[in-house]
Amino acid sequence: MKEFIAFNEQRAEIYWWMSSLFARELTEQDIEQYRGGEMVTFLSGLAMTPELKQPVEAFRAALNRLESREDAQLELAADFCGLFLSTPKSGALPYASMYVGESGLMNDKPAQDMNKLMEEYGIAQRKEFNEPADHLAVELDFMGNLIIMANQQDSEEQAEPMMQAQLDFINTMLLNWLPAFAAEVKQRDPFGFYAAAAEVLTAFCHLDVTFLKGEEQ
Repeated sequence: MKEFIAFNEQRAEIYWWMSSLFARELTEQDIEQYRGGEMVTFLSGLAMTPELKQPVEAFRAALNRLESREDAQLELAADFCGLFLSTPKSGALPYASMYVGESGLMNDKPAQDMNKLMEEYGIAQRKEFNEPADHLAVELDFMGNLIIMANQQDSEEQAEPMMQAQLDFINTMLLNWLPAFAAEVKQRDPFGFYAAAAEVLTAFCHLDVTFLKGEEQ
């Protein structure tokens, strides 16, 4: 059970990391942390997994390019705003409704489905993050919390329903639109930092599905 808990904690941390990355612009302090030894070690560890090697290397390359980018924080913040806070015509809006909703507008069925799931599992959206429930950062934060809920069970057997819930969530609420979102980001992000992050996230979700299917067998 200890190994199970430790591995789940690592998975949750990755989802929470990505949630924060797509929630707001990076500060100068954030960028310094990305350049620090802890992040280097973390990314090196991720890159050791074959399925993640290529997207993680692309992300590290984007980080390296930041070193020589003039006004890196301001420019990266401008990238964030242009991609995620603009319009569907010019950006890659991080809402599931824009990709798999019926109307093509925000707050469509995916947002309603997320609200129901959060109510069902008693997982609240952070009050300071005033976005529709199908925002990518909200969905990733929810996934991290689902993982920790599995860790709170008394045994791996009792955690199985929560692990199944995670698998269902990735398949029906994340991977049903993440590839399309990542493609949009790649098309509209010339510098490539957020495009690489979206690729890392998509690859990790596919890898996590493989892990969870193994857990359920």
